[in-house]
Amino acid sequence: MRRRSRKVNVREYAIALVLAILLLWLLYLVFDIFRKEEVARHAAEDTKAELAALEKREQTLAENLADLKTERGREASLRETYGVARPGEEVIIVVPPDEGNELQELSWWRKLLGYFGL
Repeated sequence: MRRRSRKVNVREYAIALVLAILLLWLLYLVFDIFRKEEVARHAAEDTKAELAALEKREQTLAENLADLKTERGREASLRETYGVARPGEEVIIVVPPDEGNELQELSWWRKLLGYFGL
């Protein structure tokens, strides 16, 4: 009878080994599905962000086209792009005030020292 129990034990071990291999294979497949789902989710998020950026760019371009349809918009674009002006116009350069170099009234003794070069 002992032989028979050993045959049963070997058979049980073989079945357990096959089931363990099957379980590992199924775990690998489930892990692979989760990994693919994560990659697909990140790709979908990236695509949504890209779509939002493209829609914003489309809106900006539509506004630019609307500006270029007017005479004033075309003129502004030409002036900005090529730096042209109408005949008789001159360049005006606006210089910000220099706040650090305010002239201070010198006292009489500093004027006297300045006269002597000190």
